[in-house]
Amino acid sequence: MTVGRVTAVAWPGQMNLAIALAEEADRPTEWPGLGRRPPSPFALIVVANRAQVDSISRGRAPAWGVGVALPATHTILLRADAADIRRTLRHELAHLALHGQVPVRVPLWFDEGYAAWAAGEWERLGGLELNLALVRGAVPDFRGLDGALRASEQTADAAYALAMSAVLELARRNPTGTLEPLMARLGAGEDFDLAVRETTGLTLAQFEDGWRRAVRTRYSVATWVVAGGAWVILAVAVLGLGWRRRRVDRVRRADLDRDWLVEEEEGAEPPQLDPDPNS
Repeated sequence: MTVGRVTAVAWPGQMNLAIALAEEADRPTEWPGLGRRPPSPFALIVVANRAQVDSISRGRAPAWGVGVALPATHTILLRADAADIRRTLRHELAHLALHGQVPVRVPLWFDEGYAAWAAGEWERLGGLELNLALVRGAVPDFRGLDGALRASEQTADAAYALAMSAVLELARRNPTGTLEPLMARLGAGEDFDLAVRETTGLTLAQFEDGWRRAVRTRYSVATWVVAGGAWVILAVAVLGLGWRRRRVDRVRRADLDRDWLVEEEEGAEPPQLDPDPNS
């Protein structure tokens, strides 16, 4: 089924969804640093489950993935069971938009960070607030970040947020506060490292060091506590006190099950029982 510039492909059970998504995808969209533009012709394939994704992508998609963009073949593959399939579509469309305008190779962290920003995945940054690895200062370099983006779902979730923060930092480092100068140079075929230097005044290595320091500062122990870590500490403390109380209670109950001998004070009168409560 062709909808404008989009060719929708799906099994019968997903065809209505595929057509609706194709109608959305065919509309001009505002992309960070690229401006408002319609999509280039592409194929949108909607499948029912993970098995079909593996079959079509030949196992290249991560097990937890619900969307795949294949810029070389102008194809987007989506799982119909995605929690937020429309935002997943926008994420994958951002990949096609980026590669459609930038002929040079860009790092994976930039590719994924850009798509996360373009899709409005701001909650990812909020998730970093409670990431204990970052609290310990374990911020990966860009090479490690690329590896984390293709790791387990738990690792990748933080990696996507970090990648997004790095792309936002690239925009912040430019006097315009946008990605437009960087995208213009990349679109003209300029090497990524050189484009970063010309638009930020920093070599890629210098930018990487500055970004890592900024992440450590922002997601320090103090920030973590303010952002919610204090509740974690309080919960652990309460659980610890509860465990200690239960342990003490068990000892007391065990003592109550035994005969206790209470020594009377010397010279004390034994308690008198009044047989007549009305007297």
